[in-house]
Amino acid sequence: MHALLVEDDDRMARALGTALAQRGHTVRRAARALDALRYVREAEFVLLDLGLPDLDGLELLRRLRTVCDAPVIVVTARCEERDIVQGLRAGADDYVVKPFRMAELMARIDTVRRRTGPHPRHPDGAGRIVRAGDVEVDTAGRTVTVAGREIRLTRREFDVLAHLAARPDEVHAREEILDRIWGDAFLGTSRSLDVHVAGIRAKTGRPGLVRTVRGFGYRLGGGAGPAASGERDEGR
Repeated sequence: MHALLVEDDDRMARALGTALAQRGHTVRRAARALDALRYVREAEFVLLDLGLPDLDGLELLRRLRTVCDAPVIVVTARCEERDIVQGLRAGADDYVVKPFRMAELMARIDTVRRRTGPHPRHPDGAGRIVRAGDVEVDTAGRTVTVAGREIRLTRREFDVLAHLAARPDEVHAREEILDRIWGDAFLGTSRSLDVHVAGIRAKTGRPGLVRTVRGFGYRLGGGAGPAASGERDEGR
């Protein structure tokens, strides 16, 4: 696999490059955002530091997402919740805070690669169109339309929505979703899932599309129209 390593710190870049090469990856390093944009189309996955000298890493991530569908893992010293949420919303497939254990990062790379790809299939292998109100989820074509207009979701956002749409009448536990989409049920204390659910609701303009079952998880809703406000909670 060909990795693009976007890291301006020479020592960190050497350590990451060595670890990746030992696992059979070829690595191209970019120390600046402009170089990353130049090389990203040849990358099969990207490791991205946010502290770059020529452009904020979050802005670079947004630009990468317009030209490249490769998995992106943010590897950064920024540990504030706001930064993590912004990174996930901007399209990161995972977010790792420095300092980190190299073995854990390599495991996260393996997990992201298993769960993603140029045209990843939904984990349940579903290939049909599911309708919820005026929302249509095409699990084979990986598209979402609202009132006939296509909505652009991030890879993870679509995976979460497609997972719920595959069995629309069921309530899905948080741990189940995290295991199927992220490959790790123990991420239940993280906000990754909540951030992606919020992104689905905001981008579709249908706050009732994904409904929260308090203390348990989520299920597909009826795609309540734009006049609705807030998420719909259900007791259990």
